[in-house]
Amino acid sequence: MNQETPDTTLGLSNVNHLERLYDGWFLDYASYVILDRAVPYFEDGLKPVQRRILHSMFENHDGRYQKVATIVGRTMAYHPHGDASIGDALVGLGQKNLLIDTQGNWGNPYTGDRAAAPRYIEGRLTPFAVDVVFNPETTEWIPSYDGRSEEPVTLPVKFPLLLAQGVDGIAVGLSTSILPHNFRELCEASIACLRGKKFTLYPDFFTGGIIDVSDYNDGQRGGKVKVRAKIEKVDNKTLAIREIPYGTTTVSLIESIVKANDKGKIKIKHVDDNTSQGVEILVHLQPGTDPQVAIDALYAFTDCEKSLSPCTCVIIDKHPKFVGVSDILKLNTEHTVKLLEWELANELKHLEDKWHMTTLEKIFIEKEVYEVIKKAKDREQIIRLVREGLTPYLKRLHRQTVTDEEIGKLIEIPIRRISHYDREKADQLLQELEENIAKCKYNQEHIIDYAVNHFKNILKKYGEGKERRTQIAEFGKVNAVHVALANQKLYVNRKEGFVGTGMKKEEYLFDVSEYDDLIVFKADGSFKVVKVSDKDFVGKDIILVEKFNKDDERHIYNVIHQDGKDGYAYIKRFNVGGVTRDKDYYMGKNKPGSKILYMSSNMNGEAEVVEVILKPRPRIKLNFEVDFSEVEVKGRGAIGNIVSKYPVKTVKRLRKGVSTLGARVLYFDAPSGIVSTQKKGDCLGEFGENDKLLIIKQDGSARVHTMADPILVGSNIKYLHKYDPAQVFTVLYFEGSNFNYMVKRFNLEGCPMTTEFSVVSDHKDTKLIELFATDDARELMEYQVGREVQKEELDLTEIAEVKGYKALGSKFTAKKIKRVSRISPADPFSDGSGESEGSNEDPSLF
Repeated sequence: MNQETPDTTLGLSNVNHLERLYDGWFLDYASYVILDRAVPYFEDGLKPVQRRILHSMFENHDGRYQKVATIVGRTMAYHPHGDASIGDALVGLGQKNLLIDTQGNWGNPYTGDRAAAPRYIEGRLTPFAVDVVFNPETTEWIPSYDGRSEEPVTLPVKFPLLLAQGVDGIAVGLSTSILPHNFRELCEASIACLRGKKFTLYPDFFTGGIIDVSDYNDGQRGGKVKVRAKIEKVDNKTLAIREIPYGTTTVSLIESIVKANDKGKIKIKHVDDNTSQGVEILVHLQPGTDPQVAIDALYAFTDCEKSLSPCTCVIIDKHPKFVGVSDILKLNTEHTVKLLEWELANELKHLEDKWHMTTLEKIFIEKEVYEVIKKAKDREQIIRLVREGLTPYLKRLHRQTVTDEEIGKLIEIPIRRISHYDREKADQLLQELEENIAKCKYNQEHIIDYAVNHFKNILKKYGEGKERRTQIAEFGKVNAVHVALANQKLYVNRKEGFVGTGMKKEEYLFDVSEYDDLIVFKADGSFKVVKVSDKDFVGKDIILVEKFNKDDERHIYNVIHQDGKDGYAYIKRFNVGGVTRDKDYYMGKNKPGSKILYMSSNMNGEAEVVEVILKPRPRIKLNFEVDFSEVEVKGRGAIGNIVSKYPVKTVKRLRKGVSTLGARVLYFDAPSGIVSTQKKGDCLGEFGENDKLLIIKQDGSARVHTMADPILVGSNIKYLHKYDPAQVFTVLYFEGSNFNYMVKRFNLEGCPMTTEFSVVSDHKDTKLIELFATDDARELMEYQVGREVQKEELDLTEIAEVKGYKALGSKFTAKKIKRVSRISPADPFSDGSGESEGSNEDPSLF
């Protein structure tokens, strides 16, 4: 039999073998990267390197700072990678300012500057981390990579840490990007989850800024958020950026501004970076540049606005899964409940063991069972005799078995301790243990209430200073003051001179947001503008506190003040305008004894009539009328006109006044979605004091606004005009409930004046196609009849009669509508675009 020569070529079988080998190795590598490097576990929200860093720090935690180099070195006993990766992860944890208390130069996340060398900086665990993140008794352990020690599978975190810190990771075949959320809101959401209530979570960034969450999609794939820098106008030539978008640095932001300027998209002279502990970028504009136009350009062409795409991928049951932020919060809350149950079970066991041992000790000493030791010859006999001595008294024990180990502890009690035994103290200790046992059992039976209190305690102990920093808004809302939710109550102590949102026992004023400015007037004639805060001293004897908008030119203050202790009384009308925050301004010349005799705040420049009553004086008329409408409005620095050279006793208002500023001219700025008196955007015409503004949006929702400056109307505007209840509208819309095109004609007599309503049905599939506010309402209809398209021109005013806005309207065809096109010219400002024509295809085709 001839022996075959071995085939040394690369045959097909060898190729298949290599492919199988490669497939196996690649899957192993992918699994390793996903599970052990890039993607966090939902239980503690940590990647393995972060978990090992924290575990190492807890092992050596003594309350003192440790060198970062030392922490890195100790972590290498658990992490099978280089010190550089550990150091970078440690600095990242420290910069989030939640788990690690840092000391030294840990870098600047605003500027992107790196931290100092590990030998120069120090860190230690925060009280929050020690309190919430660690508990060896409720930790599952596995051997470390070299088998010399044990490390946690996950840390027993009793808080949604993953959502608080956020995380980014790129694995093999998938990635994760979870945006950070607000600490306080997470606690409140967990409480709501435990109580079975609804909650909503949106990102919150340490960089502040403004965020549009309309497309957040609960943080899942396909969602996105837009983030903006917070830009303030310092003066007509200078803009200040003090909050930057998340994911940028001051360096990259300035580079994008310079690049946009080089391309001619914005006009600036130069940029100054004054960032240190906080961000401050000053943008100096070219002469003649409109600051508002420059702000819009910065948002459009630089990194002052960025788009982020969240993707919440986490490890659940050792598998990567894509879930929403709300689901992660629920999982974290349920996991916290399990950990609390585990802790209570451990605590109960410890308490019962201690109670058992304390009771044995009490019996052993009080019943003089220890006397049997004298009769024993060896240890075994001692244990037997002691057990026999204890047996008659074991009925009082919950656990009527006594181990040899417990008897061993009893016989090792020193004689001195037996002779000084305090029965009363022992009974007190047993009573305390029994109370704690009962409390522990009660908490086990009411675990949900116990968990709610757990999150409330976290919020109370660690929530201070962790208020939301990123403002939620729909973009187009340029100024944060115009869009911030008034979700805090403002209080004042007039006599002592304090204002703030944390003074809940004082006089309530009104609701504010954390972005509002306040103007405060005091009895001595001084006033200042301050930021809303928890508690701020602004000066004693406060007489008026209001929200402040420096751009509101129609807000006029009418004042009669005395300049100096024996000075003249002056009258003045003024608009505050731009001021420096926290700086004192004065009605007069700030003479000692100055005071305000009368003051009124008028949102639309109203001017009342008052009576001035003088102090008694021979041959002097003691009272006379003063009409503020005869006083010219001047700047805040003007002292005013003399009212009286003699001392004034009091001033009383006799009659209300009307505005002296005339009708206001309103403008609509489509990019910002704001209607105001600022001459920016499309002119809406003159509006008197009793006029109202009607807004109808693309979805058919409508609202009547009373006059205010500014009015935020947002985007997707279909009709924007002065409200006239007799105005007849003609609407073509697709009715979702019956899948038909309908025409309705109506006026808005009797419509709601304070709440939103709809001019079409509320069905989710209903779509507003066309809206006419003129008698000319013609449409070109295209019908699909078989394979042919038929066209017909319709006058919609002939199809339906004028009824109320709640009427359904009239169906006008049974044919399949393919497209509708507007023939009539568009009404001025009907859709905010100025377009004269348009077409809409049948919504059922999409």
